[in-house]
Amino acid sequence: MLAETICSAVSAAGLGIAAITAYRKRFLTATRIAAYSLVPVGLVMTGVVEWVSDIAFKPSVWIGFGLLGVAWLLFMTTRAVERRSGSTRKERKAARAAEQGAAVAPGASSPSLTSGAGAGAAGPQTQSRPKKKPEQAAAPGDDFSDIEAILKKHGI
Repeated sequence: MLAETICSAVSAAGLGIAAITAYRKRFLTATRIAAYSLVPVGLVMTGVVEWVSDIAFKPSVWIGFGLLGVAWLLFMTTRAVERRSGSTRKERKAARAAEQGAAVAPGASSPSLTSGAGAGAAGPQTQSRPKKKPEQAAAPGDDFSDIEAILKKHGI
């Protein structure tokens, strides 16, 4: 009841301001003010104001909004953790499997270097092989062989 009275007063005040604005020969602005003034009365007549006041003053509704907020927070937290740690479980598993096998890229001149967990897994396998003599310093042209292989692979 109080909300309907307040909305009616706001509309009446707005229509009064619109009349004063029209008196000053600013008809476009007066029409806009009148349109805004009629919105509160329209909301009262459609029952929206009563519905909103029922929502605003019931504790169970606020608990429901709180639960929706907690659910949204949990959902966003899991998405952030998932993005930070990689992607899905299948993609992480595939990445680990690819990391362990020293694969040669198509068109590459030599296998790529391993690092991290892949290096530790490859360590015992390489120790059983006889060690080669350290090679002499590479020529300046050899430093760019990997880059050249990538460029050739892409046709550049």
